[in-house]
Amino acid sequence: MKRHAPSAERNREPLLPVLRELLPSRGNVLEVASGTGQHAVFFARAFPELTWQPTDADPDAHQSIEAWRQEEALPNVRSPLSLDASSSIWPVESTDAIVCINMVHISPWEACQGLMRGAARVLPPGGPLILYGAYFIEGRPTAPSNLAFDASLRERNPAWGVRELGAVTQEARAHGLELDRVIDMPSNNFTVVFRPCGGR
Repeated sequence: MKRHAPSAERNREPLLPVLRELLPSRGNVLEVASGTGQHAVFFARAFPELTWQPTDADPDAHQSIEAWRQEEALPNVRSPLSLDASSSIWPVESTDAIVCINMVHISPWEACQGLMRGAARVLPPGGPLILYGAYFIEGRPTAPSNLAFDASLRERNPAWGVRELGAVTQEARAHGLELDRVIDMPSNNFTVVFRPCGGR
């Protein structure tokens, strides 16, 4: 039941120092679209003072997450919850931070809209919503690999695709979230941080 994603192996090490800077020193982290569960156990091991709550909309992903969780036996990783980012109902009422890796481009736009709506509802003032993935950014040259990636995503599902960061930011602001920073990452990816207005 345990699944393995090569991309999770590639991006977890570059993400680790970024998360060390962005995550609170203790509390709860909600991971939206946890996928295989590799990130959940890796980051939970790196942040023992944080409780990691993995979630996914796919029941098959739950089995993989639970398999990783059982194998690692980490006390700060909770059992996976079912969470569809586009839904108006989430299984948690509050969290100190949200991490969402490689979801926005591999999901319909409604999932991004729901993510912003839900994050604004469950995060405290200043709590980070941390996104990782590929984005088109106005004023920056687009790497040929990202154009090819976008085309391949849309071929698989017309509702998918690399998003314009400006559109994502506009959606965030519509729900009371402000863009905090954009961090360049390897392989033409970015870490993008939003926070509820009124605190940092």
